Amino acid sequence: MKESKLCKIVKKTERVPGLFDMELYAPEAAREAVPGQFVHIMCPSFENIFLRRPISICDAKDDCLRIVFEVRGKGTYSLSRCQVGDEVDVLAPLGRGFEISRERYRRPLIVGGGIGIFPLYALAKQYQGSAEVFFGFRDQSRVVMEEEFRAVSKELTVMTDDGSNGNKGFATAPLEERLKAGEGDIIYACGPMPMLRIVKRLAEEYKVKAQVSLEQRMGCGIGACLTCSCETVFPGTWKYQRVCLNGPVFWADEVTLHD
Repeated sequence: MKESKLCKIVKKTERVPGLFDMELYAPEAAREAVPGQFVHIMCPSFENIFLRRPISICDAKDDCLRIVFEVRGKGTYSLSRCQVGDEVDVLAPLGRGFEISRERYRRPLIVGGGIGIFPLYALAKQYQGSAEVFFGFRDQSRVVMEEEFRAVSKELTVMTDDGSNGNKGFATAPLEERLKAGEGDIIYACGPMPMLRIVKRLAEEYKVKAQVSLEQRMGCGIGACLTCSCETVFPGTWKYQRVCLNGPVFWADEVTLHD
């Protein structure tokens, strides 16, 4: 079992209102981390918070873990109030990350929605410019990291629900166009459940392998409490698996993705 460490905040930026980009000095965790894993942070107790908060690892470099998170409740609000130089208690890296192979997968397709894009950055970097990336946001005001992703991707397509950036629709629409054209030998996805269901269907229809990263509520983060269980296709005692321990990344054909 991993031990928690006090990690100093070395960088903090509010990218758009309520969305914070932080770097934590964590040399050991940064060396171990793989794309798709997460950190479990004990948020400062400004609001009498007891449970840790799971946040995806956006990147790991220069002895630091980078996390990007949206304020959605008391925990993330308290974390957003921390300043450079403060220390936070962190368990990391946790969970199962993406399977990455530049030899086996030469035409990867990466799709993300909203805050689901952040764990996909380190993944795109691993493919060294060979991945096509498709992102969906509510509107142009929420689009972040566009230039960073363009720098590490073969091509980036950004969609918005309202068309405020010129491309109206969901990120799965251009993804399907590429699949129809015979492109892609694996799909990686992270985002809202409706998007993941579409990715699962497309992977089955076009007979392409796919991995999905589930955004599930977690309690302990280490597989003890069963709060984050998800339904799989496996029989018996393996039917329900723990997202924090057996995931958060699963093969799309492993999970049911029911409501």
